[in-house]
Order: sequence, then C-alpha cells, then structure tokens
Amino acid sequence: MNSAERVLTALNGGIPDKIPMVELAIDTAVMEKIMPGSTWLDFYENFDIDGVTVFYDIDYEDVGADLKRDYFGVVRNFKEMQGFFPTPIEPLIKPEMDAMEFLDTYKMPDPKDPKNLESLRQAIERLKGKKAVFFLMHSSLIYPIFIRGFENYLMDYYLNSDFAKRLSEMVTDFFIELEKQAIEMGADAIVEAEDYAGNYGLWMSVDTLKEFVIPGLRRTIKVAKESNIPFIKHCDGDLWPILDLLRDEGIDCLNPVEPAAGMDIGLVKQKYGKEVSLWGNIDCANLMTFGSPADVEKATIECIKKAAHGGGHILSSSNTIHSAVPVENYMAMINTTRKYGNYPLNL
Repeated sequence: MNSAERVLTALNGGIPDKIPMVELAIDTAVMEKIMPGSTWLDFYENFDIDGVTVFYDIDYEDVGADLKRDYFGVVRNFKEMQGFFPTPIEPLIKPEMDAMEFLDTYKMPDPKDPKNLESLRQAIERLKGKKAVFFLMHSSLIYPIFIRGFENYLMDYYLNSDFAKRLSEMVTDFFIELEKQAIEMGADAIVEAEDYAGNYGLWMSVDTLKEFVIPGLRRTIKVAKESNIPFIKHCDGDLWPILDLLRDEGIDCLNPVEPAAGMDIGLVKQKYGKEVSLWGNIDCANLMTFGSPADVEKATIECIKKAAHGGGHILSSSNTIHSAVPVENYMAMINTTRKYGNYPLNL
C-alpha cells in the first residue's frame, strides 16, 4: 500500500499494511528543523508521514502591531497565539449591542472566494493519490464564540436562544459551502474541528449541546456521507459523556482521544472500535514536550497495543506537533511506529 491507501483503509476500519501516521498540524519550526529550507508541501511529500491536514485559508487585514482582522471581522492577536490560532482580542458583537439587529446587517465572508481553499488546491495537485489529504473545517461553535465572545455566547443559549441558533446556522452555512467545494476538489476526508470540552468535562450540558451545537455537526456529516467520504470528528477534552452521541450521529473517526483528559484509547477502542476508527493519541501536552525519547517510545508502544489491533487506527500526537515538541521526541514517535507498526502486529 502507499500512504493514501494505508490511511483510507484505516479510516474505513480496515487493516492496512502498517499503522498510518497523520498529524492534525505540524508547526513550521518543527518542519524546518527536520527538513531545512523545505516548503510545507515539500515536507509532506518527502517526510515519512502518510497524510496532511489542510486548513482553510483565512484572509487577514492588518489593523495594528501584531493585530489582524479576519474575514469574519474578528480582530486577532498574532503575538499571543493559542496553539495554531491567533487569539481573538474582543467579541465582534458587544454585550451592549442588539445582537439580532447586528445580524440583520452583518455581511458574512464569501464562501466561494477561491482564496479560501488555495492551500487545499495545492495539496491535492501535489499529493493526491500519494498521501491522504484531509480538509479541516469548523461548523457551529468556534466562530460564533469568536464573534460573540465565549461567555456571552454560552449565555445566549439561555437568554437569547433565537439569536444563538441564527448565528450558528449562518456560520455553519459558510463552512458547509467550503466543505462541498473541498470534496469536489478531491479531499480524501473531512475533519470537523470544534472542541466541546476541557480536561474536566463538557463546557455545557449534553442537552444544551444537542440543541445548539450538534445540529451544525449533523449537517456537516450529512454532506460527507452523501459524497461517500470519511468524516473525522476532532474534539479535545473529556468526551466520555457524549461518545455514544457522536457515534450515533455517524462520525467515521474520532481524534485525538486526549489522554490528559482521561480518554483511555484502549477503553474507547474496546467500546467503539467496531464502529468508529481512532486517530491518536501520544500526549503532546506533557510527555512529548517534557519527556525523553525513551518516554515517547514507551508511550507509542503502549498506544499501539491498545488501539491498533484489528486495524482502524491512525497514530498521531494527542493534538498537534507544536513548537515546544523537541524534534527528537517527534522522531521517536515516528521511528517507534515504523518499527512496531507492521501488520500483523507482533509486540
């Protein structure tokens, strides 16, 4: 099998020739240390990894030192990054505003602007058929939070529910249009990346999630199902209260099964592995950042033992290979998987 075939076999619950590896993202500083002078496409084409996750492209406008406005109108601080995302510095809809009146005149970005998917187009032209190309999108929660503010938007669920649902639908409409274009361009799978939880539980009740958030997820799943391509749900945090819900909604794969949040990939595999493939989950918050290569090797072998038997597993970090992950630790994960990840497994 080549890399693309290996990944798609695992996503469909099958047993490939060896365990595939794909990351949600790899920091450019890490790529530069591994392959100096390469472009991101050079890196993914030539490095020993089986696929690439491509984000939609965001058009930014400079508005001050380290500040840029995205195409939704949200001002971000590029100096204070949260992972791979520049931090929104203030909500677009202030608490004192009439929120519904704001939406009456609010102009959404154009989902058909070809600039939105330029990186995806380049990846498909270069890698399609050789490496798996995933398209990463959002749907019904993250951008409404950016636009309204985290606390304000969650309060809207109780105090201004019509507004919350309208904003969610508007944003989901935008991303569904991107999703349809990505599928038409040739993306191998869709990754919907919306977090619902932290390490200690969900941000809201399950009933609230079902009413305000899951409808957007359901719509994005439907588009992928109609096109017969795998749908991957990315969500950090403790997801035990909603794993049945996510399975029943029809996700094909769950990422990252975060160990720092108490998500034991072995237990998830036992309960859901016949219906949902798994993508994860070497801890990048602590172990890959502060541990040794030997620690990473041990954790990788343990992950393979727990998750890879019977197929349906893509190995990766528990989120991303961020800039604080030492290259030698990332390479320990890669090399250990290549050493022990050939089927039939023999550990």
